[in-house]
Amino acid sequence: MVKLSSETKILLWGSNIWYLGEGMLGPLFAVFAQRIGGNILDITWAWAAYLAVTGFLTIRVGKISGKKIAPEKLMIAGYVVNALFTFGYLLVSAPWHLLLVQIGLGVAVALSVPTWSALYSDSGGNHEASYLWSLPTGQYYLVTAAAVILGGLIVNYFSFTTLFLTMGIIQIVATLYQARILRRI
Repeated sequence: MVKLSSETKILLWGSNIWYLGEGMLGPLFAVFAQRIGGNILDITWAWAAYLAVTGFLTIRVGKISGKKIAPEKLMIAGYVVNALFTFGYLLVSAPWHLLLVQIGLGVAVALSVPTWSALYSDSGGNHEASYLWSLPTGQYYLVTAAAVILGGLIVNYFSFTTLFLTMGIIQIVATLYQARILRRI
């Protein structure tokens, strides 16, 4: 059995809390886009913008992470930006607002995901690599499955406003939990 370092545990628990907050929107994204007057092309553009910004900036962040800015700081900045733009959903009333939120979320992912991966790789050493990588991967799917169900229940019984507030609050909790890793630097 592999003994996980305290840093590895922080990264795993922080990401699990994070995916709980993030995963609540899941398949409800299309329903939300329709409610604000969006159509299939608006959803397409918003999602494509998210992916393009994420892809481009992930590479850029990879170049500066650890050289100009500590990866822990970039990761926490990404978590903060993500929580802010999740709350930004509350202000979305037109398709172009959704596009801006998706671009902001792309920036957040580019800051947080590659730096999280680098920190996680460093925290476990090289032994038992398959097991160590199975933990965040398997937990991501399990937590996201629970989050999708929870998100659907919240929208069904309450509202998208309640969903976005819940998501943002959970992401703030994840950010604060994950920020414990800053003690390392």
